[in-house]
Amino acid sequence: MNHPSGRVECEPMPRPMRRTYERNAALVTLAVAIPYTTAGLAADRYVDAAGQLILGLLTAVVLAGLLVLHPRAVRIQTLGVVAIATLGEIIGSLVWGLYAYRLDNLPAFVPPGHGLVFLCGVSLAALANARRGWLLVAAAVGAGAWGLAGLTVLPARDAAGAIGCTFLIAVLIKTRRPVYAGVFLVVAALEIYGTAIGTWTWEGVVPGLGLSQGNPPSGVASGYVVFDILALTLATRISRLRVRGPRRTPRASTPPI
Repeated sequence: MNHPSGRVECEPMPRPMRRTYERNAALVTLAVAIPYTTAGLAADRYVDAAGQLILGLLTAVVLAGLLVLHPRAVRIQTLGVVAIATLGEIIGSLVWGLYAYRLDNLPAFVPPGHGLVFLCGVSLAALANARRGWLLVAAAVGAGAWGLAGLTVLPARDAAGAIGCTFLIAVLIKTRRPVYAGVFLVVAALEIYGTAIGTWTWEGVVPGLGLSQGNPPSGVASGYVVFDILALTLATRISRLRVRGPRRTPRASTPPI
């Protein structure tokens, strides 16, 4: 519609149309990200560091293409997750030594890969829609069962994972944010697949703490939740700064002649 000042303003999208668009964006995201990630991790087994750089560039292109489908707030939060998760990877893998990648490095595809994981979690939450409560229950039950299994029946004792699962369940109950439930389901599948094909391997004991952990630990998704919380806080602050904008000094009015 035309604004009195001459600017053209876009009318807001009707709610049913917006929901249809969000659902289609979620379906496209999952249809692209899941097979790409599966194939990319499989391809990593046969490449060197230079090949990982190519995979990293391809992953960044895929992430950029999918981000276009999502709202600005999701794009900002996704990029925040990429930045914070990359810092977490440097600390967790290269410094602390909780886990190691196949070439004992930080593969170039990992940072944008975190963005794909987060978008998949967001997409699962969007597809759940009215059934978001079931998504939360499924994630909480899955995390609890995996954490308990790590203390009882799994071959490797997983005390660290059980602690992480307890934290994750507490966050799900407190926040009731379905995106955390979606991220847990995506991360659980990714970790089981990635460790099974040898892309990365978790240490049997947490360095410096002496806590046993599985390969993968059952509570690894709790780390992603921390990344998401920090990224959400960062995105909220950026949005507020954009809304407020720089303060301008009002011009002095010219007296009528």
